[in-house]
Amino acid sequence: MHSTLMIFLDGVGIGEKDPTKNPFFQRSFKFFNQVFSETPHLENQNISRNNKYIFPVDACMNIEGLPQSGTGQTSIYCGINASAEIGQHFGPYAHSRLKPLIKEKNIFQSFKDMELKISFANAFPQVFFDYINSGKTRINVTSVMSMDSKMRFNDINDLKKENAISAEITNRRWVEKLNYDITIIKPEKAAQRLLNIASKNDFTLFEYFHSDHVGHGRLASEKEQLLSDLDQYLYYILTNIDKKITLLICSDHGNLEDMSVKGHTLNPALGISAGNNAEYLMRNITHLYDIKPAIMELYK
Repeated sequence: MHSTLMIFLDGVGIGEKDPTKNPFFQRSFKFFNQVFSETPHLENQNISRNNKYIFPVDACMNIEGLPQSGTGQTSIYCGINASAEIGQHFGPYAHSRLKPLIKEKNIFQSFKDMELKISFANAFPQVFFDYINSGKTRINVTSVMSMDSKMRFNDINDLKKENAISAEITNRRWVEKLNYDITIIKPEKAAQRLLNIASKNDFTLFEYFHSDHVGHGRLASEKEQLLSDLDQYLYYILTNIDKKITLLICSDHGNLEDMSVKGHTLNPALGISAGNNAEYLMRNITHLYDIKPAIMELYK
């Protein structure tokens, strides 16, 4: 079985080498400096070391304006230039005109059509299910495509059984903000769990959206904790990935890399590949809409 693990980081671009703007230069991040020996920036966007690659991904896609999550994520998961489809960047939710395309072309459905095993590794708290069951439709692209593809959302029971991972990795916000009676775990344990999930599936997706929230200036009191947990999580995965697994870390637009503004940026989105087929992904992904076709090519 060939396994692909995709880690989606919302709102992470490659920015300037300026510690007054870019948190990746305010302190040492292990997943950059210990794995790649350096941190990417606009003057050094392509870095490779030990069959691991950092590379830029164009999020503008020849459409004027700042890239947004709705069109960016649709482009990633559906393999289309979603911004060109509607003539603008749109977000944070899926545009109504894009929803038929998401239903038809999303990566979950493509894997299901091939009768392959897939996992959306995130666990969702009850407040999410209450929102969905209320009939409200302002949901992000991954939720739209999961529902369209009749994917089951993981819940608190999956989290307790170690079959899923909380959105902030460690369960900390579930305990401190949502009052769940569960154990706060270390980022390394969550990373080990994700690798275990990936080993049992043909395609596994984990979505991390707190990076975009921090980039917008939210969660200021939690910024250092969130970034530290993310750093340790990604470092463990990058240094422990099985050679049989293809890892792709990607984003939909820039944001976090420039804290001098609270909006998105025109910077290239961050791309990282490792493990099996790492070089292939690096060479075949230039724009957001290249991501799905590059992944699917691995299964032909």
